Amino acid sequence: MATIDIHNLKGEKVGTFDLADEIFGAVNEDLLWEAVKHYRASQRAGTHKTKARWEVSGSGKKLWKQKGTGRARIGSIRSPLWRHGATVHGPVPRSYDYTFPRKKLLGALRSALAAKFADGKLIVVNAFDLKEAKTKEFQKALDALKVDKTVLVVEAAKVDNRNLELSARNIDGLELVRGNEVHPYHLLRHDRVIISHPAIEKMQVSLLKSVSKKQRQAGSGEDEASKKPTQERRRRQRHEKAAEVA
Repeated sequence: MATIDIHNLKGEKVGTFDLADEIFGAVNEDLLWEAVKHYRASQRAGTHKTKARWEVSGSGKKLWKQKGTGRARIGSIRSPLWRHGATVHGPVPRSYDYTFPRKKLLGALRSALAAKFADGKLIVVNAFDLKEAKTKEFQKALDALKVDKTVLVVEAAKVDNRNLELSARNIDGLELVRGNEVHPYHLLRHDRVIISHPAIEKMQVSLLKSVSKKQRQAGSGEDEASKKPTQERRRRQRHEKAAEVA
């Protein structure tokens, strides 16, 4: 089981935290791609629109008679064949969102956390204890934690930290989210992730519940080779009982 250091806002090490191998182990890049694709699709406004024939301004009068003029027949000035006319089969407002399985989303979240931990860009702090709402003081804490690019700050869901919200909202490249709102897209979008100790504890407990039995066996080192002897013993016992009955 891997461990990660816990720091305070001064950048000093104050403890360690055990990370579950089922969460901070393998990285599924294909699953991450699917999760990011779904998130970005759901963020699209879908407000594109072109005017249909009935929406274009202009008279509906027939410009000339059907036959006898030598010109092409025409019924309205709003025809799509004419300049300033309607658009045929143009885009209409719609939603680009689609259903994404919750199990796949949680699997992508585990992979995103594992990727950040493997890159050494996951930082755990004991708590965001800010005595007052000052951006300058919080920026000093980020400098002490060696944050020089974009950063995602994750606070526990049930912690009401108003000083943190006010101190972090004016810093460029910083995004503050709750522990129950973290998406794989947030983790991959930012260079570093700073998460509080209570938040990562709650996330680890929740994500462990979503791990399948097969993944737990793979993380604990159990394989099919270790199961074969027990299966063979059971088969032998059954054959022996059948021979006794016969």
